[in-house]
Amino acid sequence: MKIAILPSTVRQNAVFAQEHIAELKTMGEVVCNKTEGDPSKEQVMEAIHGADVAITSWGCPALTADVLDRAPNLKLIVHAAGTIKGIASPDVWERGIRVSSGNGPLGQGVAETALGFTITALKNMWTLNRSTHSGGWKEGRDRVREMVGVRIGVLGAGKAGRHYIQLLKLFDVQVLVHDPFLSAAEAQQLGVTLCSLEEMLAASDVVSIHAPSLPSTNKMINKERLALMKDGAILINTARGSIIDESALIPELQSGRLFACLDVTDPEPPAADHPFRTLPNCVLTPHIAGAVTNGLRRLGRFAVTEVRHFTAGQPLTGEVEASALSTLA
Repeated sequence: MKIAILPSTVRQNAVFAQEHIAELKTMGEVVCNKTEGDPSKEQVMEAIHGADVAITSWGCPALTADVLDRAPNLKLIVHAAGTIKGIASPDVWERGIRVSSGNGPLGQGVAETALGFTITALKNMWTLNRSTHSGGWKEGRDRVREMVGVRIGVLGAGKAGRHYIQLLKLFDVQVLVHDPFLSAAEAQQLGVTLCSLEEMLAASDVVSIHAPSLPSTNKMINKERLALMKDGAILINTARGSIIDESALIPELQSGRLFACLDVTDPEPPAADHPFRTLPNCVLTPHIAGAVTNGLRRLGRFAVTEVRHFTAGQPLTGEVEASALSTLA
């Protein structure tokens, strides 16, 4: 079996540890792209020649018909990154090539970041930190809330949303979920309360967004829906900036009614004079939720495991079906 690793050498070194490559070599011949920058289509065509398995990541071009023609025996594409929409062209599906996405391991990092935001925002740590650095001490302690008896709303029960839900089970909180693709039986199995978006927004002390960026989710958290949220509620976005109508969120934050933790904005980065940058009740981080440094190694381990499962005839943990593309990020 020939395994082609297509990302740049820089990306390979970030995603794969030496032991990952060594393990892949026990399963077949491993050929790595040698370009430092993002590979061109021609460079990918050279690397993928005769491959049975292709491993892609950020920076790789789409695997179109002319690229796939170089690997007529290609049976599996493992994407060591998130969305596969820019990688898997319609030709991939037409040729019956299986596709697996690293949304699962990426979702772990996203969920962990969302949990960190949840705890620190409820505990009022961001405000207390500023106050203490300015010479204060106990001012704001009365606004601290514990992870006990609060309601946490989860918008989207995909990979990241479900992992966040699992993490929340460590605490004495009630979890409300809105996801039009989640069945009542699945919600019961997850131990969450399934409700409408409006019900979730109105009832939750914290709302964490884990929905994909789709036409149907564009600016779905708009002025009317933000108005439904409780005074003092916390809004967390580690998904995509386009899901929130930022022009509607700004006045809610300026009034002091809500608190926001935003790892994503629309566009990124926000303008230098964007109000988000100066509002004390808006925590901004530069899109770090998924994987940035050592967390990228989760993707390397994922890719190796998927190839191992494939060679053993076992189910793939991140397999993506063509029929699911319309609901995926």
